Amino acid sequence: MAEHAQYEELARQLSAVGAVKRELARMLPSDCPGGSAGVLTLLGRHGEMRMSRLAELLSVDMSVTSRHVAHVAERGWIERLPDPDDKRSRLLRLTPEGRAVIAELYRRTSRLMADRLGDWSDDEVGQLTALLGRLRESFDATHPTRAPA
Repeated sequence: MAEHAQYEELARQLSAVGAVKRELARMLPSDCPGGSAGVLTLLGRHGEMRMSRLAELLSVDMSVTSRHVAHVAERGWIERLPDPDDKRSRLLRLTPEGRAVIAELYRRTSRLMADRLGDWSDDEVGQLTALLGRLRESFDATHPTRAPA
């Protein structure tokens, strides 16, 4: 188990990641703010889903999710279809236009990462990616709750 000082330094470094997130947000198209990009990315990764599942994956409440969904639906990037399992619910699905937006988001993000991390080895980028994935899983809402020490 890591020393207490290591956890404190980790918390400081994670706070500094805000600068990375802000730069990533600045490179988004003007008509696709971060919340909309999150909706599109999750639908691209996981496929069609109900809004309740999307809210869970976004880790925000339904009212916030609903605003993001309305924004992308108004632009024709997603469609809302009747859920065959529950006629009261709707499934959210990407449209071809939405897939094109995702492709542009990935292109911009990849270009920015390649520019900023160009002096990193492939191994270092792979290590960071793996560790960030593991960190995210440790904080996932479905992860068993642990009592704070």
